[in-house]
Amino acid sequence: MPIHPSGLTLQISRQTESTPPTTMNQGLKCIVIDDEPLARELIKSYVEKTPGLTLNGCYESAAEAVKSVVAGDADVVFLDIEMPMINGIDFAEVIPPRTRIVYITAYERYAIQGFKVNALDYLLKPVSYPEFMKAVGKAVEWCAMRDRFENASKSSPELFTIKADHRIIQLKTDTILYVEVRKDRVIFYRTEGEPLSSFMSLSELEELLPADKFMRVHRSYIVNLKNIEIVERKRIVFGKTYIPIAESRCEEFFSRLGK
Repeated sequence: MPIHPSGLTLQISRQTESTPPTTMNQGLKCIVIDDEPLARELIKSYVEKTPGLTLNGCYESAAEAVKSVVAGDADVVFLDIEMPMINGIDFAEVIPPRTRIVYITAYERYAIQGFKVNALDYLLKPVSYPEFMKAVGKAVEWCAMRDRFENASKSSPELFTIKADHRIIQLKTDTILYVEVRKDRVIFYRTEGEPLSSFMSLSELEELLPADKFMRVHRSYIVNLKNIEIVERKRIVFGKTYIPIAESRCEEFFSRLGK
C-alpha cells in the first residue's frame, strides 16, 4: 500500500477503461484547464465517460477558470503547468483548500514543485486512461477523508480529527496549544504528549478549526487563544517557544485576547 506525497495512504486497484473505481458513486466535481486543445479535449473526454465524475468547466487558461475555481465549483482541478499569463504553479495559490490539483504536463522537471503545492498527482502527457483513473482514485480517497474530517468536526466541535503518522487521531481542541506549518505539513503542539504531524495546508486547517477558539497570527502559525498565558513584545510565549504576531494581525489578536 503506497504512501503518496500528499500524506494519504492509498489503495488503488488496477483499472481498465470499462471498470471505473467502485467508490465513484459519491461523485467528484471536476474542472479541466489546459491551453493545448488536444490535451484539454482528451482529459475532458476522460471525465465525461467516467461514471461519478461531473465536468463543471473546461478552460484554455487559468484566467478564464479563476472565477469558477475560487467559487468552489471543483473537488479536483486537472491543471496544465506551462500556460500563458498564469502558469499552473502560480495558479495553485488561489485554489481553495477543499480542492485538490492533478497536474498534467509534458515536463518532468515540475514534479517536485507540483507536490509542494499539495498536488494529488502529476501526470505526463499524453495521459492514458488507466493513469487518469489512478489519479481519480487518489482524488476520491482524499475527498472522502476530507468529508469525514469536516463532518466529525461539525458533529463534535470539541473534537478535531486528523490523519497523523498513518493513523486517524481525534484531538480535543482544548489540548492544542498551537499549530505550525512546515513545507507541506502541519505540526500540532499540545498541552500533553508529543507533537503530531499531518499533511495539510494551514489554510485548510484554518477552515476546520473552531473560529471562536483559534486564530492565525502569522503565515506559519495558528494559536489556541484559550491556552495563551504570556504575550511578550508582540510574541506569544509557550514555554521556550516564541511565536511572532504579524503586524497586520496585531489589532485583531489583542482585541480577541482581551475579550
